[in-house]
Amino acid sequence: MSILKQIDADLKSGKYSVTELTQSVLQNIKSDNSNAFIESFDSSALNTANQLDSSQVNQQAAGLVKGLPVGIKDNMCLENHGVTCASAILKGYKSPYTSTAVQKMMDDGFVPVGRLNMDEFAMGSSNEYSVYGLVNNPWDTNRVPGGSSGGSAAAVAAGLVPVSLGSDTGGSIRQPASFCGVVGLKPTYGRVSRYGLVAFASSLDQIGPFAQYVEDAAILFESICGFDPNDSTSESRDDESFVAQLNDGTLKGKRIGVPNELMSDKVSQAVQDATKSTLNLLEDAGAIIEFFDFKYFDEALATYYILAPAEASSNLSRFDGVRYGHRSPKGQTLKEMIELTRQEGFGDEVKRRIILGTYVLSSGYYDAYYGKAQQIRGVVTQRYAELLEKYDFICSPTAPTTAFEKGAHEGDPLTMYLSDLATIPVNLAGLPAISIPCGLDSNHLPIGFQLTGGWFKEQSLLQAAYELEQSIGFKPKHSFNVEGL
Repeated sequence: MSILKQIDADLKSGKYSVTELTQSVLQNIKSDNSNAFIESFDSSALNTANQLDSSQVNQQAAGLVKGLPVGIKDNMCLENHGVTCASAILKGYKSPYTSTAVQKMMDDGFVPVGRLNMDEFAMGSSNEYSVYGLVNNPWDTNRVPGGSSGGSAAAVAAGLVPVSLGSDTGGSIRQPASFCGVVGLKPTYGRVSRYGLVAFASSLDQIGPFAQYVEDAAILFESICGFDPNDSTSESRDDESFVAQLNDGTLKGKRIGVPNELMSDKVSQAVQDATKSTLNLLEDAGAIIEFFDFKYFDEALATYYILAPAEASSNLSRFDGVRYGHRSPKGQTLKEMIELTRQEGFGDEVKRRIILGTYVLSSGYYDAYYGKAQQIRGVVTQRYAELLEKYDFICSPTAPTTAFEKGAHEGDPLTMYLSDLATIPVNLAGLPAISIPCGLDSNHLPIGFQLTGGWFKEQSLLQAAYELEQSIGFKPKHSFNVEGL
């Protein structure tokens, strides 16, 4: 099923115009109380919609029409629009340029309708670390939506937009996708340009799509991927038609590896049960399931929380009140101004990670911590290389639990960090992975199932997820719908 293709059919048939569609989406955003959106782009979105309607381009389009609405996470630049990373230190800042991923999407006819809430500078697993406040999980408003792309996941799960963009550093697309019962794709590192994505950890960050169905995620992904000379880590690869070939794959005969560590007491029983049921569906489709010991989950988690804060410490040093963003009026000297600006502008979680990152990079500790962590990263990557020689996909739960209650881990950041146990190793190796909803627990909260593929194997990964999605038959809580049209 594809919501985007249904909108496409409606627009081509004249059921409603792009302007009417955009007006309806903007109205839904204004009337929503989930706090998923922190700003709607009323003026620019409607101007774009009017231009598309007047140009009559939709009547002549052979592929998908132009005018499909999309939300973007608040760490992606859009010219003349705010980008704050949900932080007080960037409140009021407007970007002078548009990020490559957003520009490519717009060139293909997507219309950005607003900025989505997130954990401050993408640091968190619950979307509780935002200067704009918490985001409500559409399945249970007392629960968190996951993070850091909580707003992006919640907006799709609530039916406010059919698709959205998020970013994934250690699981920040897949984990909120699991908590909110939607599809979230983390592409291979380098597949999507990071130019215009405000950096958290440059060697780990990657932009990817959210959708209620795999086909819609593939449509948006196909639009944003590709080489970019502005990003030195962008890979030059032949363009692939992910959508056209979506139905060409088969799970029959595919070799599936399942790490024993993620089917143990590290994971809740409800999540284990849903994962086993999904593995049974894979077997029914002809896949071959085999369990193995990954060996390095604990080491990967520790490695991530050395490398990511180290890179954050370096990347966030630019926010000093001198060039852009918040500047404290209290400082009497340059040093005082910088110290007070950062003290006032950054939240507790960001400060925690900056301090940790600065410590592991400091003289006398660099080799003991950062250098050793880079060596372990190499070991984890090599382990994946060995496994992907043997298996077509590695499958597991996306997160150890379903969405937890707001404030459940307040004052206990280490427990919060364990939410990314299943996702972090994938980022260290730069692999592609997708989370699809596979069931509900006893509290009627969604559970995510993660499929990981080889480097730049998004085509086969999407095909497998698409086929599995049909077998699972998961029903979204809220479908995107155009009210009154």
